[in-house]
Amino acid sequence: MMNHRQRFLATMRYQPRDRCPLYDFSFWDETLPEWHKQGLPAWVMQQTSEQYFGTDLSLFTHSIKELNCRIDVPVGLCPLFEEQIIEDRGDYEVKRQNDGVFVLRKKYMGSIPQHEGHTLVDRASWREHYLPRLDPSHPQRYGDNFQQRIAALSSDDYPWPRFLPVGSLWGWLRNWMGVENISYVVYDDPAWFQEMVVALADCTLGVLERLFAAGVRFDAGAIWEDMCYNAGPLLSPQHFKQYLVPQYQRITSLLRKHDVDVIWVDCDGKIDELAPLWLEAGVNTMFPIEVGTWGGDPVAFRKQYGKDMLLMGGVDKHMLAAGPRKIEQEIKRLTPLVDEGGYIPMPDHRVPPDVPFENYVFYCDAIRRLWGRDTALEPIHRAPAPPSDVSGATLWKP
Repeated sequence: MMNHRQRFLATMRYQPRDRCPLYDFSFWDETLPEWHKQGLPAWVMQQTSEQYFGTDLSLFTHSIKELNCRIDVPVGLCPLFEEQIIEDRGDYEVKRQNDGVFVLRKKYMGSIPQHEGHTLVDRASWREHYLPRLDPSHPQRYGDNFQQRIAALSSDDYPWPRFLPVGSLWGWLRNWMGVENISYVVYDDPAWFQEMVVALADCTLGVLERLFAAGVRFDAGAIWEDMCYNAGPLLSPQHFKQYLVPQYQRITSLLRKHDVDVIWVDCDGKIDELAPLWLEAGVNTMFPIEVGTWGGDPVAFRKQYGKDMLLMGGVDKHMLAAGPRKIEQEIKRLTPLVDEGGYIPMPDHRVPPDVPFENYVFYCDAIRRLWGRDTALEPIHRAPAPPSDVSGATLWKP
């Protein structure tokens, strides 16, 4: 029987495996509380959802399993800005986030907050508030238990896939400045834009070099960008190729030097125009392949790019609200691609609260049967009280 790491690597390298990994992309903050009203036991939270639904791994939940797959060494801002509530507006609040951005946030059922203002507004604020926070040697990045985590992750018999944070070259700048401001900077001050992109790459490389020098071994690198919307990219392919591709190539070359051969980019929206440029830059895995009104589809990507492009995601989160028949149809449609390998299916973003609880249970049971082949599956703890291993769970140790 394979462990989780062996199964991940075999899948992404088109090698024989016992079954497909069964991952999910977590949930909106409001989803599980809504499902509690529909019968989900109260002990099931983001961090314990895997035990109830029987998935191998739930990404971005800070569950014990997910923490076993990554090392908490930030490659971005360090130290972060202090978070503050600036103003209470009833159903909304104005908050300064830990990235220095001021946002108007709905207190309930709010997915993407609205920008109210930015600390990063010009070259002076960049050099005063942001550039000093991109020092790869800052001791707060590594923490007191750094050597202990390195020893655990580097063990030859480590059972979990090891995911390496690779940061962002454009998405963070978009967050820090706002999409309108960063779009102007590309034209009004391209030298400054390039300075910021290079600084982000330098910080990432500096952190990665320290990790590799310390003996850490990883299986996949994770980039975050979110630089597309429903009609295409927010940065032109020409500028992408000019400014971003060379910096991605610096990073992906270092990763491959250390045998990291799965490098994914997390980008929502219609990524069609940027996908071939990411491949050129050495980023070989697209995630989460958001379906949306533009019809993102992992099957179509495989037909276009063949096995050169690895895939993660691509299960329409809104389809989960459509009922068992539609859910099973979609699972069966994707099954040939799942069987071929190089693809880990999961919802194309966090599951929203309009998906009925019983539908998601049906989905999880169906993927365990059809994609999990009823082989080496995680146990399901569907009980009114938490299983005994949840509260006492600890990080894996060799």
